[in-house]
Amino acid sequence: MSESHFQLGFIGGGKLAGSVIRGVLLREFCRPQEIIVSEPNVETRSLLQNEVGVAIANDNRHLASTAETIFLGVKPQMVLPILREIGGGVEDKLVVSLAAGVRIQNIEAVTPARVMRVMTNTPSAIGHAASAFAVGSRTTSDDREKVRTIFNAIGIAVEVDDGEIDAVTALCGSGPAFVYTMIKALAAGGTKAGLKNEKDALQLAAQTISGAAELALTSGKTPEELIAMVVTPGGTTAAGLQVMEQHSTAAGISAAVEAAAARGREMAKENR
Repeated sequence: MSESHFQLGFIGGGKLAGSVIRGVLLREFCRPQEIIVSEPNVETRSLLQNEVGVAIANDNRHLASTAETIFLGVKPQMVLPILREIGGGVEDKLVVSLAAGVRIQNIEAVTPARVMRVMTNTPSAIGHAASAFAVGSRTTSDDREKVRTIFNAIGIAVEVDDGEIDAVTALCGSGPAFVYTMIKALAAGGTKAGLKNEKDALQLAAQTISGAAELALTSGKTPEELIAMVVTPGGTTAAGLQVMEQHSTAAGISAAVEAAAARGREMAKENR
């Protein structure tokens, strides 16, 4: 493919952006040679170029001039400086920010590009992302559908208002870490209860969460209905749920999401 016609460009190819890149390639949304990445970290850049097969840009301006759609996969505090650096190089192009805590109106103030925001998560690498996108004042219907198509290809995508992205960041962006903590805790409980092999306990815990999540997605039943399918009065599950209530486990998980969302709102004030 000609250098001047890369379909997707990524400024930053780290954990989250790298997961999106791997996801779109896994789902065959485009080919490796249709993606160009600008990444300062030598190890990350080498991995993307040699193992994933994408092209590497000389710098951010080079990427902006050669990619049709540009994703910003950098730290929040770098979003506005990078766009100021690029200047008019993204005029008439779609720029999609993957960063938490930087509002669309603040992004639009420093660039002539059409702007959208997407909050996704690292399971995008295996095609199981939970994503939400928000449109800007210059976003076209084609832009909206392109982003919807990309992120539905690598998982589930919903449209939200920009003001809701902080909540999505907490729920979906930070959420995997909360789930991994639950996996670790379930496995620890299993070993304390008698499982001798910690690896087996972790595998069983992860599969239990994966299966429960898939049932929640496909059954059409509410969480309450699904819980009722497992619980027998006076049985083992009821005993465990009683202890979870005593330890305020559900409240703690909900509070973790609220704390992450509050931090996202703080970051939005910091990145203007």
